[in-house]
This record gives sequence, C-alpha cells and structure tokens, in this order.
Amino acid sequence: MAEIDHNLSTHESIALNTTLEPTVPEATAQQTATQDLSSNPTGTPHPAEPVAETHELHAAANPDAPAAAHAPEPEYDDQDFARALASFDKEQAAEKDAAQSLTTEEAVITGTVVKITDKHAVIDIGLKSEGLIPLDQVLDHTGTPKFNIGDTVEVVVEREEAEGGYLVSYEKALRHKVWDKLEEASNTKTPVKGMVVSRVKGGLTVDIGIKAFLPGSQVEVRPVRNLDAYIGTEIEVRVIKLNKKRGNVVISRKEILEEEQNARKEVTLSTLEEGAVFTGVVKNLTDYGAFVDMGGLDGLLHITDMSWGRLTHPRDLVNVGDEIQVKVLKFDKEKQRVSLGFKQLTPDPWLDAIERYPVGAQVKGRVLSVTDYGAFVELEQGIEGLVHVSEMTWSKRMKHPSKMVKPGDEVDTIILSVNPNDRRISLGMKQLQDNPWEQLENKYPEGTIIEGRVRNLTDFGAFIEIEDGIDGLVHVSNLSWTKRIKHPSEVLKKGEKIKAVVLGVEPENRRLSLGIKQLQPDVWETFFAQHRVGDVIKGKVLRTAQFGAFVEIAEGVEGLCHVSEAVDEHGKQLTLNVGDEHDFKIVKMNQEEKKVGLSIKAIGEEATRAEVENYKERESSRESAPSSKGSKGKGQGSGSSSSNSGSTTLGDLLKWKQAENEDGDN
Repeated sequence: MAEIDHNLSTHESIALNTTLEPTVPEATAQQTATQDLSSNPTGTPHPAEPVAETHELHAAANPDAPAAAHAPEPEYDDQDFARALASFDKEQAAEKDAAQSLTTEEAVITGTVVKITDKHAVIDIGLKSEGLIPLDQVLDHTGTPKFNIGDTVEVVVEREEAEGGYLVSYEKALRHKVWDKLEEASNTKTPVKGMVVSRVKGGLTVDIGIKAFLPGSQVEVRPVRNLDAYIGTEIEVRVIKLNKKRGNVVISRKEILEEEQNARKEVTLSTLEEGAVFTGVVKNLTDYGAFVDMGGLDGLLHITDMSWGRLTHPRDLVNVGDEIQVKVLKFDKEKQRVSLGFKQLTPDPWLDAIERYPVGAQVKGRVLSVTDYGAFVELEQGIEGLVHVSEMTWSKRMKHPSKMVKPGDEVDTIILSVNPNDRRISLGMKQLQDNPWEQLENKYPEGTIIEGRVRNLTDFGAFIEIEDGIDGLVHVSNLSWTKRIKHPSEVLKKGEKIKAVVLGVEPENRRLSLGIKQLQPDVWETFFAQHRVGDVIKGKVLRTAQFGAFVEIAEGVEGLCHVSEAVDEHGKQLTLNVGDEHDFKIVKMNQEEKKVGLSIKAIGEEATRAEVENYKERESSRESAPSSKGSKGKGQGSGSSSSNSGSTTLGDLLKWKQAENEDGDN
C-alpha cells in the first residue's frame, strides 16, 4: 500500500489529551464528609472518650470479634448498644448514598490500582468496597496492561456488583474528558490522530482518546481487502458522527484522503500535458499494465509501453509502491484519462541492433522464459532473442527446452539472424559445440556394420541409436528380404540391441540410413541367378485375389499366377486355394521389380507338344516298314512320308487324338 502524504490537509490534526485531570464534584465532597462521619458517628469531637466505652462500641459493632485476653470484659447497658447500632446504620446509609450519587451523576473520581487479575483491574476508590475495571479497558492493542500497581487512574462508577465491589469504567472517564474536544473537532472538521487497536465487524476500532469506530468503507479511497494490516498503526481521521447518550463515535479516514487527493489533483492537472515527464508511485498492478499515482490522478502504464523488450507481467519491471518516472503519451481532459510510457524515456535499442549484434558474433545473455519451442534470452534491457529448440543441441532426442535451460540461467549464444523491423533476433547454442554429423561419413562409411539400441519405433521404421545424439533409421522395407512387415514391432522391440548395415549418410540433413536385411544374402538375387524363363518349379499358394494367386516358389520369393494362366490342359479354369501346391512354369521375370510370372496353362501346352513329337516319331517308324499293298501302299507311304516331313498341323494333331481314342476303344 502506497503511503500518502497528509501535509496538504487544510486542518492540522490534533492529538487529544487522554490524561484525566482530578475533578472534585459534589459527590466527592459528600464522600469525604461521609468518611469523617464514619470515624465520628455523633459528628462532635470526643478526644478523651473513655477506653471502656470504646470497647463497648467496638463490641457492639463487631459482636463476633473475640475479646482480648488481657482486657476485662466490658460492661455496657442497652443505651450504649442502641447508640453503636445507630452509628453503624448511619455509616452504611451514608456510603450507599455516596455510591448512588456517584453512579447517577457519572462523576469522575480518582482511584489507585491495587492489583490486576485475569478479569479486572482492582481499584481503591475510597469506598469500603473496591472498584473493578473490565480487563478489555486495561489492556492495549498488544495485550499489555496500561497501568501498574500503585498508578492513579480516573474512573466513573457504574453500578454495584452482586458478587461485591463496584463496576467502574475507565473509558467513560476518558470520554467525559475528551468529549468536548471531539465535538469541537467534529464541528471544525479538524483531523485527530488515533491508534488502530483491533478489527471488528464492518471495520476497525481506533483509540482517539476514547475508542471510536472506523467503518471499512472509510479507511481508504478505494476498497481495502486486508484491514488487519492497519492494526497497530497511527492514522489521521475525522470525526463524522457523535452520540453522547450512547457514547458512540464514528470516524473517517477517507474524507481526509479525498481532500488531499483533490488538492494534489488540481496541482497535477495544471501542469499535465502530452510529452511531460512526471514522477509517480505505482498503486496497482494488473495483467495488462500498472496504475501510477501522478499526484491525485491515476494514469495507466500499459505493459507494451513498459519496455522495448517483451514482458510476461508488469511485476517483472515494477512493484506496488515503487516510485518511477513516466512520460505522458496521451491525455483526455474530458474523461481525465492519462496514458503513460516508461520505455519512451530511453532510445529504442533496436535502431542499431544490426550494428551491435552482427551475425556470427558470440554473445552472453540471461534466460527470461522457456517455452515448448525454445527459450527467450535477454541480451540487454529491451533486446532479447529466441534460441529455437532445434538450435539448442545437435541431438534430436531433447524432449523439451527446459531439460537444458531454465529462467535466470546465463548462457552463451551465437547470433544467427537479426530482424529489426520485426524486433527479432535468432540465436543458437549448438553452434558453439562440435557437430558430430560432420565426421560421421568418415567414421561410418557405407557398408559399415554397426551395433546400436532400438530407441523408437514408428509406422515407417525403427530409429537405432549408434552413439550419443546420433540415430539411424532402418526403414520398414529394409527389415527383411522375405517377410512382408507392416510395422517394425513385428520383428523389433524398443531397447533391444541389434546390428545393422550403414546404407548412406547425409550430414547436411542429419540423416543416417541403416538396413538389417542387408546382413543376409538377397534371396531374390539368388533366385534370379538360378532360374530362367521356361523353368517348371513347384509352388504353394499363399494368398488369392480376384486377378490371380500369389505363390511361394522359394523361401521369401513369391510369384503371381494370373487367373488367365490358371487353366488345365483341357482349357478348363482351375480354382487355386490357399495351401494348394501345383507345378508352375516361369513365363516372366523382372529382377529390378522383383516380379515373377507363373503359369499352369503353359505346362499343359508343353505336354501337348511333347505328345505330338512322340506321334510323329511313331508314324515315321510305321512308314519305314514294308507295305503289303504293293504300289498303292508305296504311294501312300510316300505321301505320308512327305506329309510327316513337313510341319505338324492342328488337323494332324486332331487326327492323332482321334486315332488314339479308337485304339483305346478296340
């Protein structure tokens, strides 16, 4: 809370005199006479009264008191007893009248502190019974008694207690003494000083000579949340309400503060203009700025006008109660709104940032904040740069920038780029370290077998850590020659140690390609080296599709038998089921695309041609034997021989099939 100077008040505050002066009202004089009467009931002097009569009076007044061992038993008559009893009754009546008079008139009397108990301060007020001041009137705001034993205090007698003694009030005695001064202060609006002693419902209790009530709404110009902070402090207040009958006093501090604020405001407005520089006190902080008291008038210092750099909150630059210089940026006289600036008091440091921060220069800075994408580093007041997460380390494994830096750290950086228009500077930290990728190509040439740990698995492959900060990728296609792997987890586990072959290094892109299947011979190369088109091989149907069936023809090698090639020797379409085994003929081979075309139909055609050749051979042997038909047989044989010597036609093949069937029937 900012302290406010009260010297501009038009009335000088007064400290009320709380030391009560001795007063001698009529009741006190009557009390003195009563005390004299108690010692001399007859009202006349009797200095030479006989001793025996004295003992008689004493015995009459104190019938239970034991007689002295050495004194003779007194002799008295009824007249003496009646006189002593009358004297005692007069004494009791006089004290009662005196107490009643004190209570009725609320006269202020002087007493002496006898002792202090846990409930009262016991006071000798000159009566036979002692006075009792409630403890809450005896203790100050710290809980320390205001009086010591033997101190003289002034009190007002309130009533006689049933348990004995008289209830007296110290506060009422004070109120009697200061009431006239309070009325005068209220009429003249003169401030008075007081001590805040406690907090009560709705406000505070303030000791201004007597206890007065300060409502919470009258403590400050603006609402106050923590009233407890005022306890034990001395403040200036104004009496705004008095009720003598009830003894109530209501005071206000707000009225004094408002008058002082208005007086200062007039002075401020008389000199306020755009461009003027003022000294003010920070009164309040918000997320968007700070309110500054310029002397009875508050101005807004927006967060964007606090610093040439970036602030996350105004408290990063100022705190409540700070005295700062500000510049008036805008002033609305009608609405009395003032916009202030702090950074405008100094030159813009970004104007010559390129000259002061050349690219490649090494600079030291302080980390202001850390985000998911990097860290902001302050190079000087108003100048800060960003170290992107990708520029912090050569390793790709860093999960968050906070793993490397934290706010307040001093770090060394390299200037990567400067953009004064956008007020941005890009910084790097990894550039101050050796780049492990630059020597990686020489360290791991293509074909090198390395051993590493599986660090991560993705849909497209597995990342293998071969050294700190260096990961290589085994693409899913480089895991096996023979298996169709959909996800690396089918063959690898995270954390597993494996061997791989270096397939390529790209230092500029920080990429290292690895392969696992390359550790084994390429089954496709072996297959293409051992087989040719036209070879008949045995295969097993692995899976089917509308267009054909995929057939395993060697371990890890598959071929496709198109539906048009799945026909038997009679031209009938065959149904290929998973798990069926057949003989297939290789009709197509593409080593680059690793494709093999298979056919069952081609095997049937090959068998038919073999049968035709066998038929031709049998016909030739028949014609070479002697004919039984003479010249006609020779002619026919010659014709057949001529016919056989030529190419076999489809008609010949059909005739041969028909003849073969007839022989079978016979």
